[in-house]
Amino acid sequence: MTETLAPRTTARAGAGAFTPIADYGLLSDCNSAALVGRDGSIDWLCLPRFDGPAVFARILDPDAGHWSIRPVGDFTSERRYAEGSLVLETTFTTQTGSVLLRDALVFAEDQRGHDIGIDSPHELVRSVEGVTGTVELVMELSPRPEYGLVRPLFRQTDERGGRTFGGPNQVIVTAGVPVSVEGASMTAAFSVSEGDRVGFAMRWIPAEAKAAPSPTAASDVSARIDDTIETWRSWEAEHAIYDGPHRDLVRLSSRVLQGLTYRPTGAIVAAPTTSLPETVGGERNWDYRYSWIRDASLTLQALFIGTCPDEAGEFVSFMTSSAGGGASDMHSLQIMYGIAGEHDLTERELPHLRGWRDSAPVRVGNGAWGQRQLDVYGELLDALHLYHEQLGELHPEIQQFVASLADAAARGWREQDQGMWEMRGDPRHHLSSKVMCWTALDRAVKLAPRLGEHAKAEEWAAERDAIRAAILERGWSEAKQAYAQSFDSDELDAAALLMPLVGFLPATDERMRSTIEAIARELTQDGLVLRYLNDEGLNADGLLGEEGTFVICSFWLVSCLALAGEVDRAQELFEQLAGYANDLGLLAEEIDPVHGELLGNFPQAFSHIGLITAAWEIDQARAAADA
Repeated sequence: MTETLAPRTTARAGAGAFTPIADYGLLSDCNSAALVGRDGSIDWLCLPRFDGPAVFARILDPDAGHWSIRPVGDFTSERRYAEGSLVLETTFTTQTGSVLLRDALVFAEDQRGHDIGIDSPHELVRSVEGVTGTVELVMELSPRPEYGLVRPLFRQTDERGGRTFGGPNQVIVTAGVPVSVEGASMTAAFSVSEGDRVGFAMRWIPAEAKAAPSPTAASDVSARIDDTIETWRSWEAEHAIYDGPHRDLVRLSSRVLQGLTYRPTGAIVAAPTTSLPETVGGERNWDYRYSWIRDASLTLQALFIGTCPDEAGEFVSFMTSSAGGGASDMHSLQIMYGIAGEHDLTERELPHLRGWRDSAPVRVGNGAWGQRQLDVYGELLDALHLYHEQLGELHPEIQQFVASLADAAARGWREQDQGMWEMRGDPRHHLSSKVMCWTALDRAVKLAPRLGEHAKAEEWAAERDAIRAAILERGWSEAKQAYAQSFDSDELDAAALLMPLVGFLPATDERMRSTIEAIARELTQDGLVLRYLNDEGLNADGLLGEEGTFVICSFWLVSCLALAGEVDRAQELFEQLAGYANDLGLLAEEIDPVHGELLGNFPQAFSHIGLITAAWEIDQARAAADA
């Protein structure tokens, strides 16, 4: 994508100070993530982990820190990922010439394949390379640790470097051109001609470090970026198995999902950002930098299609240890954990930040960690069943863990909960929760031969069948001719589309087919699916305002249409959805159906999961039709 851009400054105070969400690209070292704008500004970076306090947070407030490299004056911009990687390449073109800016969160040197993300140096590097003519550029580096709360002491260490002092996230910087430090910012003005290369590196300094680590020398930055590209390509070469007609989209989405994996533990974050709103100016602004059982389990299923199952063991180990090895009561298995297994994710607000386009409050932590959501048992056991061959012989503690999950689903399915959408209103008998409890017990029965003394196949099968009967009797709405959001209600919920996806009912079943059509007819805007109608008094989720259409729900509709044999209709909707991705192929959580703008935390694992699974379902349906 090409767009004419004018220089952006922190002095702009209105809504124009905020870059559209779709203008950002993702960098990842499988430990943390950065977002880079089309204008060359890094406006989001958390160190040393996805959930660490941001060093750059201009995406949430113009004064909360950034690192920009851009031409002086007007320019146009085109960008792409280096093939097979998450290394971003942006070409700036001015009246006097063009330059290539390459950005990367680097891996440990010479790291390859399955080792990706181990012992990350927590270093962000940037290289400016002259392509044609001569281009005048300006660099501005303004670290603002703790989400913009800290203006650190920034000391110039020599003509081409400096470091910060104060605050929990100190950094050290090297540059390939002379720099100056004034106040809490480092700047440089320089020119690049054809064939020139100028490197920059910024490395995180651990608070306990007695001596600051050495960042990459400016002259070596380009080589470090090349090495990082090769690291990504080596991972994909060992993992990529999908080779269907949607190959490029699926493989990019698989890289994004890998980029959202916290390699030290195997945790998978829902998104690398916090508080990007579901509605501009609204309060639906959540911190997604944690590992939801639901999202992570579905991520594993998508990686099974798009790449390879080698990461399954690490995730199972993470979940087992995080949950304490079991689910002995209804509160021992949380719906989400911190990426190192933390249980307490207490939510708080950051009132010093304006929020993206003044969408306040900005939140860190997530209060949903204390919610009761029965669907998690089904999602986790479904993933364990999918990967059971790759997991090999189940250790006794894993056997016990699986059995305790099944027991918890059998014990709790008759209870009310908050549902998979984490509603903050009154609990209900959510249909999707019952369906996923059925899934949990169905998969547990299938896994029973591998559970030794912990297996209770007959007991689990009996409860599974009881759940099915209850859903068929109380989940159906005669008024809507569809399966409803909760027992004995008439509201629709896109989560009903999970029923054929988990095998509860075939998509061709008369009632299921009617449900799919009801959702497509009554729960969509411009063909895009809402999670539920948010009219006051209808779906009281305890929050004000509206939200955009939910990307994964729209992909679920694609999958259901494919399973129902409507392949052409599924393909058409798939292409419509894929068309909302930004120029790099990245998807947010939601789409504004009026303006087509990406909304919510970005990039969103859920959305890329939906793309991968929908592409696979279309392929399977076409193959079946051609057989």
